[in-house]
Amino acid sequence: MSLPSRAVPAPQPSPRARAPRARALRAAVLVALSAGLVAAALPAPAPLGIGDPLFPQLGNPGYDVLSYDIALDYRGRNTEPLAAATTIEAVATDALDRINLDFTHGTVSAVTVAGEPASFESSGEDLVITPASPVERGEVVEIAVRHTSDPRGPADSGGWVRTGDGLAMANQADAAHRVFPSNDHPSDKAFFTFRITAPDRFTAVANGLRESRVRSDGSTTWTYRTTHPMATELAQVSIGESAVVHRRGPHELPVRDVVPAADKERLEHWLARTPKHLEWLERRVGPYPFENYGVLIADADTGFELETQTLSLFERRLFTQPGFPEWYVESVMVHELAHQWFGDSVSPRAWSDLWLNEGHATWYEALYAEEHGGPTLDRRMKAAYAASDQWRATGGPPAAPEPPEPGEKISLFRPVVYDGAALALYALREEIGTEAFEALERHWVAEHRDGTATTADFTALAGRIAGRDLSAFFQAWLYGAKTPPMPGHPDWKSRAPRAERPPTAAKPG
Repeated sequence: MSLPSRAVPAPQPSPRARAPRARALRAAVLVALSAGLVAAALPAPAPLGIGDPLFPQLGNPGYDVLSYDIALDYRGRNTEPLAAATTIEAVATDALDRINLDFTHGTVSAVTVAGEPASFESSGEDLVITPASPVERGEVVEIAVRHTSDPRGPADSGGWVRTGDGLAMANQADAAHRVFPSNDHPSDKAFFTFRITAPDRFTAVANGLRESRVRSDGSTTWTYRTTHPMATELAQVSIGESAVVHRRGPHELPVRDVVPAADKERLEHWLARTPKHLEWLERRVGPYPFENYGVLIADADTGFELETQTLSLFERRLFTQPGFPEWYVESVMVHELAHQWFGDSVSPRAWSDLWLNEGHATWYEALYAEEHGGPTLDRRMKAAYAASDQWRATGGPPAAPEPPEPGEKISLFRPVVYDGAALALYALREEIGTEAFEALERHWVAEHRDGTATTADFTALAGRIAGRDLSAFFQAWLYGAKTPPMPGHPDWKSRAPRAERPPTAAKPG
C-alpha cells in the first residue's frame, strides 16, 4: 500500500472521462448462452499479469486505460453489496482476442465491448472477456461491466473499509480490483469519474472535484472527476454521515476535509493545520501537483493511514485518542501529504520501486518532526542505521524488497522501505551535499509529474545533478545485503541481524 500504510503506534511519545454511455444490452440469457458457446470453443483462459517482480499476476498487457467511469449505488447498509457499473475506455497496444481485467470479490452480470455484448468468465482474480469481434491494435475501445461491489469480507483484505457510518476505500497495494474491474497496477494511470448514489442522509465524496449533486426520490447522486491521471490503488470513495469542511490553501488551492459530522468541531484543531503543511512542503519540493487536497477521517480501526490521491485517509483515533504528541500527529499528516508528490503524482513503475514513495514520505515526515518538537533527523537516522542490517536481512534491501509473505500481501510494507529507505536518502544527501540533494528532489517531482518512474530514473537524475557517477553508491545503498558505511558518520554502527522471523509488518500508509 502506498501509505506507507503507516501504522499508528501505541499512544506514547516516540522518536520517531467521460460520462457513462448507456447502451441497450441484449437479454441476459443471450449473454450467458454466448459465454457458454465461446467457452466451449476456446481453451480455458489463464490469468495474465504484467510480470511485476512482487505481484506477477497483477495488471494486464495489451492495452492502456485512458479513463474509468465508475457508478456505485449504496442503499444505506455497509454489509450489503453495492450495485455498480464500470466503463473503461482503453487503447489497445496489441491485437486482442481476449481482454483481461483484474476483478474479484464481486459478481458480474453483463459485459459489452464497443457496445456489443461480450462473453466473460473468471480465472483466478481476472475477469476474462471475449469480445464479439477481436480488438485491433491502436483501436480505442469501450469496455462496460455491470457488477456488484462487495464490502463484505476480511477487514485486512483491502478494498472497501466499513466505517462506523458507511464506507471508505483502502486499495493499496493490489485491492482496487476487489472494488471495481480495472488494470490494477500503478504503471497504468488513468482519469477517473465517480458517480455515487446514496440515501439523502449520506454524503458521498471521491477523488478530484465535485461536478454535480442531483437529488431524486430520497436519494442523491454525487459526481466527481479527476483532472490528473491516477493509479487504481489511489482511488477513494467515502460514503457516510459526514461533514465536508472547506478552506483555502496556498495559491487559493481548494482544501476539502471529510469528517464524521459529530466530530466536526472537535477535529477542527487538526484540520486547520493542512494549509501550513502545504506551504511547508511547497517550499521544499515545489508546487502542489493536484486540483485540490484534504483529509478523510474515518471512524474505523484500519491500523494505517493512506495517501489516496487528493484525499488522504486517516483513522479517527489518531486525532482523538489521548497520548499522541502534537508533533507526531502533524508529522503523520505531512507523511501522507508528501505522498501526493512522491507516489501519487510520481507513481512507481513497479512495486519494487516502492522505496521511492515511502522513503520520501518518511524523509519529509522526519524533517517536519525535527522542526516541530520531535526527535532530530540525525537521531532518527542513527537509530535506523543501527537496525538497518536486521531490516535488510528480513525484508531485503530498499530497492529490491522481498516479496510479501504468502497470504499477507501488505507485509511488503516493512521498515526497510520506510526508515530504511529514508536512511538511503540521508546517505545520499551526505554524499552529494544539501544543495544538490534539494535540487534533485525538485527536479524529480517536476520531470515525472503525472507519470510513473523507476529507481533507475532516480539514480540517473541524481548522477546528472551531482555531476558524477553514483552507480557504486546506489548499488551498495539500494541493493546491498549489508548497510554501507554512512558518509560523514564513520562511528555509526549497525547491529548484527538476529536469526528470527520478522514481526508482522505494519500496513502501508
